[in-house]
Amino acid sequence: MVAAYLESIAFPEIAPMSFPFDYAISLIWLAWLIYWWVSSCGTKAAARVDSWGTLLVYRVPLVIGVLLMLAVAPGRWWPWLLQPFLPVEAALAWIGMVLLLLGLAFACWARVVLGRNWSATVQLKQDHELVTAGPYHWVRHPIYTGVLLGLLGTALVRDQWRCLLALAIIAAAFWYKLRHEEAWMREQFGTAYVDYMRRTKALIPGVL
Repeated sequence: MVAAYLESIAFPEIAPMSFPFDYAISLIWLAWLIYWWVSSCGTKAAARVDSWGTLLVYRVPLVIGVLLMLAVAPGRWWPWLLQPFLPVEAALAWIGMVLLLLGLAFACWARVVLGRNWSATVQLKQDHELVTAGPYHWVRHPIYTGVLLGLLGTALVRDQWRCLLALAIIAAAFWYKLRHEEAWMREQFGTAYVDYMRRTKALIPGVL
């Protein structure tokens, strides 16, 4: 009985319908990561880069959040992390898939519009441009919006508390990063960026 209980904690039962969805979201995220890596080539040289200390403040939570979203091992010590937070229904998984695709497509659109000004860390590029077109007309940080929407979709598909916890950690890291990034942008572009902040929300149009 003890062995069976321990096995159920380490490897909880997953509804059969979740497996094709799990494979699909893994392939979608992999394709997105490959595109992100390929499109990172040819960006402008950096004129100002972040310090290692500040970089780690938002990079470490991001890594923790991603590992928590993908890992299975935490359930062996905290089994509640692998428990569902919603009823297991195919409709919710399909909604999650749609949100995942829409979110990553939105992030890719923003990446294309941002062009050579993009960077993975907080940087100011040489001849840095203030981009306010396309998705940047709706939110100031559409890449973060798209990724968070994709993670929300992933959480709905996988339906485990660890995914919601991971989403909260990553959202907090993004919020810290965008506030830090915006301080640099205000220094670089002055009143132009302040006016942009007044008329455009950070992550959710008209809300946040």
